[in-house]
Amino acid sequence: MPKQKTDDLIQLISSLTRAEKRHFRLFVKRNQASEDILFLKLFDFLEKKKEYDEELILKRLEGIKKRQLSNLKAHLYKQLLISLRLLSTKHVPDIQIRESVDYARVLYNKGLYRQSLDVLDKAKSKAKEGCYHAQSMEILEFEKHIEGQYITRSIEGRAEKLSKETSEVADIIYRENAYSNLSLQLYGLYLKVGYVRDEKDTIFVREFFSSQMPRYKFKDLEFSGKIHFCQAHVWYFHMTQEFAYCYRHAQRWVDLFEQQPAMIEHHTSLYLKGLHNLLNTLFNVLNYQKFRSTLDKLLGFAQEYDLSRNKNVEGLFYLFKYIHSIKKHFMEGTFTEGTKLIPELVEIIEEDRYNWDNHRIMVFYYRIASMYFGSSNFDQAITYLNLIINQKNPDYRGDIQAFARILNLISHFELGNTQLVEYQVKSVYRFLGKMNDLGDVQKEIFRFVRRIPRIQENELKKEFVNLRDKLSILRENPFEQRPFLYLDIISWLESKIENRPVEDVIRDKFLARQSR
Repeated sequence: MPKQKTDDLIQLISSLTRAEKRHFRLFVKRNQASEDILFLKLFDFLEKKKEYDEELILKRLEGIKKRQLSNLKAHLYKQLLISLRLLSTKHVPDIQIRESVDYARVLYNKGLYRQSLDVLDKAKSKAKEGCYHAQSMEILEFEKHIEGQYITRSIEGRAEKLSKETSEVADIIYRENAYSNLSLQLYGLYLKVGYVRDEKDTIFVREFFSSQMPRYKFKDLEFSGKIHFCQAHVWYFHMTQEFAYCYRHAQRWVDLFEQQPAMIEHHTSLYLKGLHNLLNTLFNVLNYQKFRSTLDKLLGFAQEYDLSRNKNVEGLFYLFKYIHSIKKHFMEGTFTEGTKLIPELVEIIEEDRYNWDNHRIMVFYYRIASMYFGSSNFDQAITYLNLIINQKNPDYRGDIQAFARILNLISHFELGNTQLVEYQVKSVYRFLGKMNDLGDVQKEIFRFVRRIPRIQENELKKEFVNLRDKLSILRENPFEQRPFLYLDIISWLESKIENRPVEDVIRDKFLARQSR
């Protein structure tokens, strides 16, 4: 068995819950004595050791020879998947539908055509109810196959009905795919460039969006098509920083699910992503009250849904929980309190409990660093910023990589590492120049940081005031707002001018907004 397959086996075993391990052992022992099942012995060994050691396996497990080990691992992997599939059938609707189609195939192979059609008809109703259109199409094609080759004495007009159903489902799938493809393309574009940086970026994204936009209107789409319609528009307006429009489509996304609550059970991950995007937009427009109520809805989801039933849903829930719990502290200016979230979050990341991708982890490191920066713990901020800066050739989220370097410079300045700042400025400037990511805000910050070693102590406050005033003007430029989404540099400057913690400055601004 190749090394990658062996690693996959270990990862699969590590991902099993206690209930899944118990079910697997019962599943295996159902028809055989456990002492005769070599792959179960291998499972027990790997489950206990958490790593693969071939020499130790051959030494400890009697009856297992080296030449049969590869096939044994492959068989164990397959049996684990069969066991997990059986366990999932109880609460995963699309697996239930596929199981019914399998039963229909068995009946068909036995020549029991009417029974096969009865099973398919029930499966088709479930697929239609849950908007599983691809499975609906598979069922319809199977029904057409049976009806076209055998005299089943089904109801009159059956052929016309099946043909019409097939055409309708095919049209639904085509329209849905048109918007899901656009949404995925926009997401890939966002990972590469982040927010638009200038008029050129805006024109490029706008023309791309317009050229790829399907011709179907929202009202002409089925439920899943409407969700992908909202998803595509959320990505587009998020990239162009038109957050009012982004909010409109994110709210519509969530409303679609809440108007049809049964769909939350069928498409749970899409519902959670809708809440996530709505929270992102509310954060960007600083709508705190709506943000809090939506966050409470997200956190309350764990009370209504058994997260242990689906590791993917559980992983998404905790991903979004930490993202927006951190953002709540950013909005409130309660950074010191927010650092209490970090140990449990870091534990999840280090254990790789939910297989979060490198992009998600990098963004978390930036948010953790920002939380520590806001609480004036600059050493810890630098620790997490270095985890971003020292990545080898990442080809995604250049915006986060750029601002991590800026925040790192400011953190070293706060610690009084003047010589280190002077040394790093040149390399950071070169990095941003190569990324074509040097906007007016960054230029002003660099002009200031470069002069730091030559600025007299009694002139420093005046320099802070000058930089704050320049950045306040730049903030009114829509293409220069991006830096302020990542780093509240103006509040930091005000903290230096007023000689008080940046946390207090941001907290006072938050309280002032809430009192209006």
